[in-house]
Amino acid sequence: MNIIVAVDNNWAIGYKNELLIRIPNDHKHFREETIGKVVVLGRKTLETFPQGQPLKKRTNIILSRDPDYQVKDATVVHSVEELLAELKKYNDEDVYIIGGDSVYKQLLPYCNVAHVTKIDHEYQADSYFPNLDEDEEWEITADSEEQTYFDIAYQFLKYERRKKS
Repeated sequence: MNIIVAVDNNWAIGYKNELLIRIPNDHKHFREETIGKVVVLGRKTLETFPQGQPLKKRTNIILSRDPDYQVKDATVVHSVEELLAELKKYNDEDVYIIGGDSVYKQLLPYCNVAHVTKIDHEYQADSYFPNLDEDEEWEITADSEEQTYFDIAYQFLKYERRKKS
């Protein structure tokens, strides 16, 4: 499975249930990676989308503890176990975990690839992604040229879980 996330220098991902910054090229990268694929997200993340609707041209699976929660055009599951059973229907490489904070933390152990947009800035934040640079299980296997959005530098990094030898 894949994780896709944008982080700042402190591995922060959000503040008050919003992204830290909206970088058009990051959104384009996200779309290119996830179109036609399966995206897994939490209820709070879904509620930040336009009209709180699932992403078009993708299979949306929402993780929510609320047993009565339902979403048109999406599958709702209520536990990691139920999610993993649902994901058996799909190719592992086509599954992208897209947030938020608690969903990332619960599902990172099941992922082998992390697509990280690293933003060279420090934002006020209240949610964070685990720092893969400090985790010896992960290594950077690909990176883009540094890019800029106004005065903010960022780059796309691909981390992969090291093979156990």
